[in-house]
Amino acid sequence: EVQLVESGGGLVQAGGSLRLSCVASGFTFDTYDIGWFRRAPGKEREGVSCINFSDGATYYVDSVKGRFTISSDNAKNTVYLQMNSLKPEDTAVYYCAAPAAHAMGVIYTYGSDYWGKGTLVTVSP
Repeated sequence: EVQLVESGGGLVQAGGSLRLSCVASGFTFDTYDIGWFRRAPGKEREGVSCINFSDGATYYVDSVKGRFTISSDNAKNTVYLQMNSLKPEDTAVYYCAAPAAHAMGVIYTYGSDYWGKGTLVTVSP
């Protein structure tokens, strides 16, 4: 059974940092891109960042570029999202999902995609 489990969310003040983790079981990352997505209250889900396990290539949407860093630990089948300089508008439920890709500034999943249940990030003013 394929599972993605996120952790690391919480409440933080604006300007603070959090590190999210996504642990996969039932498959290995090395053949897929993994993406982080978020759904803010009242908004559509959006892709935030993705990483390619084969070559380590990363991609970020403009709203998080320079503040968020995605990384992976292949041995642990884990993807991380380091979030710095957090803003209230970063408040959302964050999900990891695979397989992911990006085109025209948008990160998306495709095929038989897998999603975690999400972890809530709340940034207070």
